[in-house]
Amino acid sequence: MKYVVDEALCSGQGRCYAVAPEVFGEDDDGYNKDIGRAVEVPPGLEQAVEDGVGVCPEQAIRVFANLP
Repeated sequence: MKYVVDEALCSGQGRCYAVAPEVFGEDDDGYNKDIGRAVEVPPGLEQAVEDGVGVCPEQAIRVFANLP
């Protein structure tokens, strides 16, 4: 499983890293630190990613089962 945070949609509210800090984090400007790149989800943290997706008001996080 991988996720991508859409740079055009993320407004830096920080809800994703508030509910799942073990997966998401913030950059110096308060935006998701992984904007615009595919991130491999470590085993066992899939639910944390789904929790972060669920609280994002902009729906800026996309999850992919198989992304090259």
